[in-house]
Amino acid sequence: MNKISKRGFPGFRRLSLPRSVVIIAVLISFSIPGCIGRGKPAPLIEHYTFEYPSPTFPNLSRLEQTIKVERFSVAKAFNTVSMVFRPEAFKLDTYASNRWMVNPGDMTSDYLLRDLRNSGLFRAAFSYRDYEDARFMLEGGLEEFLEIDEGKTRSAVMTLSVNLLDMSRTGTPGRLIFQKKYRSVEPITDADPAGLARAMSNGMAKVSSQVIKDVYDAVTALR
Repeated sequence: MNKISKRGFPGFRRLSLPRSVVIIAVLISFSIPGCIGRGKPAPLIEHYTFEYPSPTFPNLSRLEQTIKVERFSVAKAFNTVSMVFRPEAFKLDTYASNRWMVNPGDMTSDYLLRDLRNSGLFRAAFSYRDYEDARFMLEGGLEEFLEIDEGKTRSAVMTLSVNLLDMSRTGTPGRLIFQKKYRSVEPITDADPAGLARAMSNGMAKVSSQVIKDVYDAVTALR
């Protein structure tokens, strides 16, 4: 029985290649990755978010109450950073190289919280990320968040459902102050993703103003 030596297996001969062949092989190995990596550049992804001034309420006085905005849920069809549009009935699509900066649910709740704080109508407004407790809690859910194309016209559509809860009460039914739905349909003047972002911002500004006013009225009525 043949023994295996420390240099290798019996019967195998060491192959010696010419130096020129070795150099060529090394050069080819370095050039392959560069060739594979070449081609069309990756598409540039552009990101969008809301942009509008917070609504003002000059004729309303501040309430000595606190409120917390919970993280909003989103319907599955729109639970994405992709910019969704409906080109025709029963069909949804997304823009290939354009995205929302963050999930629409987070974007909507963040801007509503910003507007509540800027309104100055409450002693404090907290995020769901804050540890502080608040007497009132605002829950929400996005049911629609998309562009709808109807031939020659395009619209940015947002439907938001919100619940206002009084956490000083016991039991879920007793805590519910109101449940309301807000729907905004804004015309898109520029037929591109930037136009969608601009129209959706206009819609959010109106929805935010109405939500804050309704919350203020409901809380005032409880005093």
